[in-house]
Amino acid sequence: MVPTLNVPKDALLNNGFLNAYVGDVDKDIQYENSVYLLFLPKDIEQFREFLDDEYERTESVIDDYDYPNGYVIIVYKLNHKFKNDYNLIKEGRYSETSKKFQELFSRVVKVKKNGLHRDHVSLQYRIFNKTEDMIEYWESKLGIEFTENLEVWDGYDIAKETLNIELITKTELV
Repeated sequence: MVPTLNVPKDALLNNGFLNAYVGDVDKDIQYENSVYLLFLPKDIEQFREFLDDEYERTESVIDDYDYPNGYVIIVYKLNHKFKNDYNLIKEGRYSETSKKFQELFSRVVKVKKNGLHRDHVSLQYRIFNKTEDMIEYWESKLGIEFTENLEVWDGYDIAKETLNIELITKTELV
């Protein structure tokens, strides 16, 4: 969902972006049709400038708050023109999302391994387009033959898509 927000990738990466979620288990108020971006900024002054710029750039920012150990959440309202696509994602019908929605996600990503950068077809592109490698992966994993009505990714799991900062900080300590 993050690409629909039009936040420059460099701005996300330079400010400690970690992940995005549809809710936060620790908050009483849950914003509907929104996405919660989790950051762990290294430079808090730079992050504050980024946050101020985001409030000026878009009306989609609806909240921000901190957690212990330097974590920060920015909540964005999702773009309503992609509402149908968001619903398809929640239903696990990834390949049925609109082309306009799919085009927001990079087709190629740079992967750094052993100090070298290589271009790879993005996971999102492979899921949206049910690429042959994804079909083979699921056929092997599930021991079934792929049919057109199947998707090549696990179904949407609200528990995995909801921020639980306690789990994240526990993982950090291990």
